[in-house]
Amino acid sequence: MIFKLNLRGAILVAAAITGLVTLASPARADRCDDSAKELANQVDRLKVNFRAGNIVYLSHPAAKELSVGCRGDKYSIELYAKGDRKPTPEFLALVGSMAAIVFTVTKDDTTTGATRCLKRMGLLRGDKVSMRYRRLNMECTRTKTDASIAITRGKDE
Repeated sequence: MIFKLNLRGAILVAAAITGLVTLASPARADRCDDSAKELANQVDRLKVNFRAGNIVYLSHPAAKELSVGCRGDKYSIELYAKGDRKPTPEFLALVGSMAAIVFTVTKDDTTTGATRCLKRMGLLRGDKVSMRYRRLNMECTRTKTDASIAITRGKDE
């Protein structure tokens, strides 16, 4: 039995299959890019600077450094913020609102957790404090001139 190969029909079938495959799996932006754009849209005076690797750097007048990082070894997304040694209420509110958007937790909870972490550093507990609040891992570090907080959520959560 010999099959006749219709070239035009084969091309149409191949084009239809290719079209269905591309419709079934749409192109998706990276989670970091989505989070950075959403942060820039919802937080006043926040600007997206640039992307290097899997980290998106941001800028805001209340903070010295801001970044959103994705796909680490032990975390799925990380928010990093650095401010003055004595955190101002504007910095705490900025960190709380950014963490609420990135991790989809209420702003009150993230602000409370960030404030507790940054306020615990001192003579008794030292210059590096790690704590867990509302399924978020918070690590606060302090130097002579500034204080920083890194908020992450584990991959398994």
